[in-house]
Amino acid sequence: MREYSGSVFLADCPARLAIEIVADKWSVVVLFALSRKPCRHGELVDLIGGISRKVLTQTLRRLQGYGLVDRHAEAGKVEYVLTDLGGTLVKPIAALTEWAHEHGAAVVEFQEPETDRQESETDRVEGAFDGAGCRQGDSRRPRFPTGGQSAGS
Repeated sequence: MREYSGSVFLADCPARLAIEIVADKWSVVVLFALSRKPCRHGELVDLIGGISRKVLTQTLRRLQGYGLVDRHAEAGKVEYVLTDLGGTLVKPIAALTEWAHEHGAAVVEFQEPETDRQESETDRVEGAFDGAGCRQGDSRRPRFPTGGQSAGS
């Protein structure tokens, strides 16, 4: 692992900015969706389950402010596209998704009340998540790349 000068505990550390960006509930999902292809606002709303138009607009503006997303308006058509800088987050997002796939069921199990944990643990944990680390039945969530796939493949 690479060593960096400074401390992540300092208020002006660049690592804190990175954490602030990816810690937002919707930023990671929007960045991944745009890594697949440029999208219009309505396409993103349809693709990302559970996000409101207002929250999507706020998220896109925040990501534009960080230089991670560009807004292209052409002939009355507005599309959002990942910038080169935003593209550098695709691999870390994929790594987090892989972690969620491998450990998500354990996190969900831990969050269950103790009495629920004792009832049918195996049935609930196995099959709780699909291959992308998402709860089964949520088909509108984008699928994250795994195992060395690039954003363009």
